[in-house]
Amino acid sequence: MITTCSTWSGGCGACVVLISKYDPSTEEVNEFSASSCLTLLGSVNLCTVTTSEGIGNTKDGFHPVQQRLSGFHASQCGFCTPGMCMSIFSALVKTDKTAARPAPPQGFSKLTASEAEKAISGNLCRCTGYRPIIDACKSFASDVDLEDLGLNSFWKKGTDHADVSKLPAYISGAICTFPEFLKSEIKSSINQMDNVPIEISDDDGWYHPRSIAELQVLLNSNWFDVKSVKIVASNTGSGVYKEQDLYDKYIDIKGIPELSVINRSSKGVEIGAAVSISKAIDVFLDGNLVFRKIADHLNMVATPFVRNMATVGGNIIMAQRLQFPSDIATVLLAAGSTVTVQVASKRLCFTLEDFLEQPPCDSRTLLLNIFVPDWDSDNVTFETCRASPRPFGNAVSYVNSAFLARISEASPGELLIEDIRLAFGAYGTKHAIKARNVEDFLRGKSVSASVMLEAIKLLKDAISPSVGTTHPEYRVSLAVSFLFSFLSSLASNLNEPARTDRPNGSDANGIMNGDAESSPVKHVKVDIDCLSIRSRQELVSTEEYKPVGKPIKKAGAELQASGEAVYVDDIPAPKGCLYGAFIYSTHPHARIKGIKFRSSLASQKVITVIDAKDIPSGGENIGSTFATLGDEALFADSVSEFAGQNIGIVIAETQKYAHMAAKQAVIEYSTENLEPPILTIEDAVQHNSYFHPPPFLAPKPVGDFSEGMYEADHKILSAEVKLESQYYFYMETQAALAIPDEDNCITVYSSAQMPEATQSVIGRCLGIPFHNVRVITRRVGGGFGGKAMKAMHVASACAIAAFKLRRPVRMFLDRKTDMIMAGGRHPMKVKYSVGFKSDGRVTALHLDLGINAGISPDYSPVMPNAVIGSLKKYNWGALAFDIKVCRTNVSSKSAMRAPGEVQGSFIAETIIEHVASALSADTNTIRRKNLHDFESLKVFFGGSAGEASTYSLVTIFDKLALSPDYQLRAAIVERFNSGSRWKKRGISCVPITYAVTLRPTPGRVSILNDCSIAVEVGGVEIGQGLWTKVKQMTAFVLGQLCPDGGEGLLDKVRVIQADSLSMIQGGWTAGSTTSETSCEAVRQSCGALVERLKPIKEDLEAKSGMVAWGSLIAQATMASVNLSAQAYWTPDPTTASYLNYGAAVSEVEVDVLTGATTILRSDLVYDCGQSLNPAVDLGQVEGAFVQGIGFFTNEEYTTNSDGLVINDGTWTYKIPTVDTIPKQFNVELYNSSRNQKHVLSSKASGEPPLLLASSVHCAMREAIRAARKEFSVCTGQANSPITFQMDVPATMVAVKELCGLDVVEKHLESLLAAKA
Repeated sequence: MITTCSTWSGGCGACVVLISKYDPSTEEVNEFSASSCLTLLGSVNLCTVTTSEGIGNTKDGFHPVQQRLSGFHASQCGFCTPGMCMSIFSALVKTDKTAARPAPPQGFSKLTASEAEKAISGNLCRCTGYRPIIDACKSFASDVDLEDLGLNSFWKKGTDHADVSKLPAYISGAICTFPEFLKSEIKSSINQMDNVPIEISDDDGWYHPRSIAELQVLLNSNWFDVKSVKIVASNTGSGVYKEQDLYDKYIDIKGIPELSVINRSSKGVEIGAAVSISKAIDVFLDGNLVFRKIADHLNMVATPFVRNMATVGGNIIMAQRLQFPSDIATVLLAAGSTVTVQVASKRLCFTLEDFLEQPPCDSRTLLLNIFVPDWDSDNVTFETCRASPRPFGNAVSYVNSAFLARISEASPGELLIEDIRLAFGAYGTKHAIKARNVEDFLRGKSVSASVMLEAIKLLKDAISPSVGTTHPEYRVSLAVSFLFSFLSSLASNLNEPARTDRPNGSDANGIMNGDAESSPVKHVKVDIDCLSIRSRQELVSTEEYKPVGKPIKKAGAELQASGEAVYVDDIPAPKGCLYGAFIYSTHPHARIKGIKFRSSLASQKVITVIDAKDIPSGGENIGSTFATLGDEALFADSVSEFAGQNIGIVIAETQKYAHMAAKQAVIEYSTENLEPPILTIEDAVQHNSYFHPPPFLAPKPVGDFSEGMYEADHKILSAEVKLESQYYFYMETQAALAIPDEDNCITVYSSAQMPEATQSVIGRCLGIPFHNVRVITRRVGGGFGGKAMKAMHVASACAIAAFKLRRPVRMFLDRKTDMIMAGGRHPMKVKYSVGFKSDGRVTALHLDLGINAGISPDYSPVMPNAVIGSLKKYNWGALAFDIKVCRTNVSSKSAMRAPGEVQGSFIAETIIEHVASALSADTNTIRRKNLHDFESLKVFFGGSAGEASTYSLVTIFDKLALSPDYQLRAAIVERFNSGSRWKKRGISCVPITYAVTLRPTPGRVSILNDCSIAVEVGGVEIGQGLWTKVKQMTAFVLGQLCPDGGEGLLDKVRVIQADSLSMIQGGWTAGSTTSETSCEAVRQSCGALVERLKPIKEDLEAKSGMVAWGSLIAQATMASVNLSAQAYWTPDPTTASYLNYGAAVSEVEVDVLTGATTILRSDLVYDCGQSLNPAVDLGQVEGAFVQGIGFFTNEEYTTNSDGLVINDGTWTYKIPTVDTIPKQFNVELYNSSRNQKHVLSSKASGEPPLLLASSVHCAMREAIRAARKEFSVCTGQANSPITFQMDVPATMVAVKELCGLDVVEKHLESLLAAKA
């Protein structure tokens, strides 16, 4: 029974399981999903736990959920897939037990399509882009139209009829989640427990009080110490407030009946403190307007699998004691709630407002219940709102609010506020508050523009974010927007022109969760965030090279779905295995004087600390290396050079002990006689701190810049744009297992993209020959470049520890440490000067580009060439640049999916858009005018341009930008903006050009005696479908020897894990070309086998006609034919580099009041050549695009003043989720002309499509421009509403700032001025 873990905070869903609890009194079984990383083992006593392997596996057969995920091509790296399975399965179990719903058609469940989408709203996936996962989930929905689902292996889209009978059959209740024999055991055990004194714990140190009195006995025991004893109801709070030490005792209060009561009466609802948030939602849903709105808001708190465990009381206590930015506290505060607490022997009742204002309660104070009064719905309106990066929740609010008003009709058409409650929270305050000054002002008034304006002024006095709060002005602006939206719904006449839309209600993504029911003022609301996700895929599969070119499902997808796929941390621990965790510096430049450990339970678990002095004699302090560009140290040796640098490794008996012990380390620093750290590009320029790339890597300028500027009719002489970093967020954090062997040998299992380079670094580190080091990588749970360099550090650290201690050592980094050490994408600062003609044709461009490389060269010397390479997608006339690769005291930045290219392509769009705004011209017209013809393409790209017939970019761009559909949509956007004040839309079409280079690659194919086939390649399976394509290529080439053409061979082929001693010169898995180069190496290997076997086949055919594969191999074995062939394919240098093309149209809607952006639609066309596997390539395109959306919009890579990463987990770092992808997501794989110089005319698909996500950023710029024109916003250097600097990422905060933080006030003032 296997679960994976990715974040240890309940923030990703990779470890979701189903927990089933039996109630003997009612004979009912309650099932719910839960995050296993937050669920303490002692808290599931008397429960059953079902994992993905428990519902289906290789031995017993796979469950339909697993089969459909596989068949819809919904698993890539696979690390998140078991959790996805269990979230879906849990949703099925829950809805199918809903008696009120009618029985679904055969093969379906009671789940609706909308519920299916939300079932995985809390699960993160970095690979797929979510669309195929959603389709797999929707396939169970009773109201789904199967024809609307995307590409799958059950029927051929557009040809076959979609029918549920073709799907793996789903039967409700087929999985027993709670066996009958366990029910009997529980009944008997409960009777026995009644006679056990509470003072006696289980052997594991757990106490389970059954009453408040028993709890008081425990709290008053002489052994009770808050430092070593933890009181728990669900433990989900540890996902936010990480444990800093170990506990030796636990008190589980869930078994106290009084804490789980739910009492409904005419006065209101009383909810016990230990009632789960999910249960509270169910209670509130069965109520009046106020209760239902509370339920709706609670549904946006955390994730389904966290809400199922988290308690309402725990949430309130965290808000009161730890200043937790609780949505629940804010909403219940507005609803007039009260709480009952037990302090020693006293019971006290407080209003929630008074309770929150009390000094933080101690660990002996017990919250018993929360009471929410019943508000008569007549003349009562209640709305809640929150602004967060994700509409469906799973993101802390920037601001949350709740408003309740009792209103009456003062006169026909005029409403009077009789009473009002206004609650605000999460804006940088200790706890949620009521804006009493605003309430007092509004009581007895009718809402008008003047009243609203005065209310807003008073609100600004009440809402004052504390010092150190991020984005304080934005948060105040949000509070203003929310109050304005609420009051607007109560206003009878704002004297606005008829065209103006009112700020309507909206949901979690920063919009009102309002309702007009029972409210005198009603308005139409279209909640675009809750629109169903739709998609279309257009692709061509060919028969010419079958099974190559067929969209077969990914090899091993079912294993991944069931949790049986083995990642590094799944390898059973060898005997005597120890565990390590990094101790890292928190200072960017300081001498390390020593390391001490705090006195704690965790520090007692330290076995030893490994650091630089433990590197063997003859070894080197090296953590990573890249080609000949330079090394990075494994450990800081006497001086820390950046915050986050590894200083040593704590060794302990378990991974938890090691992680917790590392937190106890106290490092003593000294900065005496050391220069201040260089942290920014500006600092580096000031101190001339640079890396100097070798000349052969430097990009070449094009043309004469001075001459081009002379030809220009117009010039922009100095403009700027900045791009921040991005974290990889692979689902599997860095992991390694080192096992010492005889004769100074060592075997290291590493989650690495570069096993060969990892082998060499370990050898150098230990001072032993490389042949003494074996590095094995079976599969990697996501890489994106992050498992290249940094994986070497983890593998080398394990190797040193294992080498010294002569015991196996394993490391599996916690998410925080991983994020701090990973480095991520390169931040850049760009200044540009551009000359252009009056018709928009650019004549010259000059860039001043600063790249923050961090402390070591890593991949950085390659970055200038990559940036300029993708920038050259346009014909700039003349192109010149001054690029500085800056050496700074921060973690080394490394290659991340489309490194340099994504920045360069975006910079090009920024310049083109600036030119268009300067000319007041249509941006697409300027783009089209500056696209290359083939002659200029050759000037800019040289031999990479290939042949004219392969240049498809202009065709692709015209297909999108000049289509009638685009023109119609652009007109609709313009019409929408002219009639909408508070929502603005934008649409944009962006082209891309991306150069890739093929590298030499090895391959070996061996046919075994039973006719099965083993294949080895240098590349590593990281989710990109390498194994799948290699299997197809093997079957295709060897199929020449088979009667069926080779399709029957697919099941006979197994691709073997990467092994640095078995397959040498494996190189690295990167650059989007590993699949095609591995396929070519395999093709050559298979070709050699075909040549050897053909004579035997022909001889057998002459004797007996058609020859079966088994007979052929048997005969060859008897004839002693060598059935293993190896090739080392080296590409032709003249064609090793080629260009990839694509374009994307994205349409967005921006909420001017909050800065929230919804991607309404994205249409991608990507030239994939003749795809080796359209299903795999489609997944790569979609996944890359969505990862790019994160870079351009949501993902804030934030550091403190010392350069240490502080957005270091899922709580603060937000990658895209199912609710942030395009509502309509269309992809076409464009089949360009055949190119015999490519591998079966195929092209790369892993990285180039990421660049297409800049279309979202560009569309957002168009929407923001419309808002700025509406409100005459002229912020920025240009002092213009249409020309403004828009950096990356364009977060909600950045969007709102560009739209204007004071647009509400401006609007109200304009209304008053017009009235005057």
